[in-house]
Amino acid sequence: MAIAACALGWFAPSVQSVAQPAATPGAAADTALDRYLDGLTALRATFSQLVVDAAGKTLETGEGTLLVRRPGRFRWEYTASNAGPQLLVADGTNLWFYDRELQQATVKPAAAALTATPVMLLSGTTAELRAAFTVVAVGEHDALEWVQVTPRSATAEFASVELGFRGGQLVRLVIHDRLNQTDTLTFTNSARGARITDAELRFTPPAGVDVIGMPRPLAGAR
Repeated sequence: MAIAACALGWFAPSVQSVAQPAATPGAAADTALDRYLDGLTALRATFSQLVVDAAGKTLETGEGTLLVRRPGRFRWEYTASNAGPQLLVADGTNLWFYDRELQQATVKPAAAALTATPVMLLSGTTAELRAAFTVVAVGEHDALEWVQVTPRSATAEFASVELGFRGGQLVRLVIHDRLNQTDTLTFTNSARGARITDAELRFTPPAGVDVIGMPRPLAGAR
């Protein structure tokens, strides 16, 4: 299943399971994630993706781009090895999931999606992050400094996420879903503070696309 559906279990969950970093949990305050988010206003990055099942069998590979403008806006575009391009857009008011192959777009209120997609870990505010998740430093593994994030809500669509940092930069994002699948994303060409336009963070369904849900009016462009 494509990363948008996988990272966005809210629309259609799916992810793999890699080895958890074996370390003694540290204090929740001042983790590598906190330091990474400190001063982060915008991010533009490319990524590769690997989805495996509980037995480690590869289910899917793919690649895509991620744009983030804090707070609350992002664009996640992804093409899988076994499916057509998919797009996930949070415009600050709505959260859109567009499957080009199916010619179908699903929209829900962005405010309701905090625990639906791990992308919100990067685009949400620190207060939202701490309110919705437990954040714990879990030491080093694979030459990366790891932070584990677990939703406080039992109804969240993913079980946990690990974020791996090197030199203060996000290198890996590992998403564990409730079906014992794991989605591992490796980030490349990350640019903090990149210029991201309003147009890149909006979505208008193309003519003929089936829209599920009712979008709310945008509060206005920044």
